[in-house]
Amino acid sequence: MDLFRHAYLVPILAAVLAGGLIGYEREYRGRAAGVRTHILVCLTSTLLMLAAVYQVEWMRGTPEDVIRIDPVRMAHGILTGIGFLCAGVIFREGFSVRGLTTAASLWITASLGILYGISLHGLAIAGTAATLLVLAGLRLVEARLPRQRHVDVAIRYGREQAPTEAEFKAFFAEHGLIPDTLVVRLLPEEGGVELASTLRGRSGPSCQPIVDKLLADPAVVAFELSPRHE
Repeated sequence: MDLFRHAYLVPILAAVLAGGLIGYEREYRGRAAGVRTHILVCLTSTLLMLAAVYQVEWMRGTPEDVIRIDPVRMAHGILTGIGFLCAGVIFREGFSVRGLTTAASLWITASLGILYGISLHGLAIAGTAATLLVLAGLRLVEARLPRQRHVDVAIRYGREQAPTEAEFKAFFAEHGLIPDTLVVRLLPEEGGVELASTLRGRSGPSCQPIVDKLLADPAVVAFELSPRHE
């Protein structure tokens, strides 16, 4: 049976394994797309490329001079279509945008499926190993590298109780954070003022001391503090 042909079986099994490994890393991190999603993406790409590569076999009876095999067109269609799926895992939560790495992992998984489908197994295996290294290995390296943290903040004050720009910056400077451009919004319906900015500083201390002070400040009507991460 065609199903058990070596030319079909090896790419299919390799695609399932590669998609499963990458998907497991994403699922372990609690991301939106996990094992099943990545397996299906990789497997779909592989099956479509196998169909394109062996196009002659499903066009039996057609004169050979009429058949034009162009698997590249199938690859273009796959990578275009995967963009819609990738867009579905990217979403905004507060000030942060999440899902970019998962979208990229789906994109590379589709690309790996294409490579397995055209039987470039060496390149596909190397790409799978490199992808896992980037997703899992570099996370350990990033944890040890010095870097700045960024925190998006929006604080609402009573109209007569809003601090000056200097006071706002001094408050966060006490916690090792430097505000970038300060945005001030007047809220006429609520009778208040909102001060918003992106804070930057060295990674390390948590935001809990800031939260505690804001909660204890009677001038603060509401606030949102959002550390940036994927």
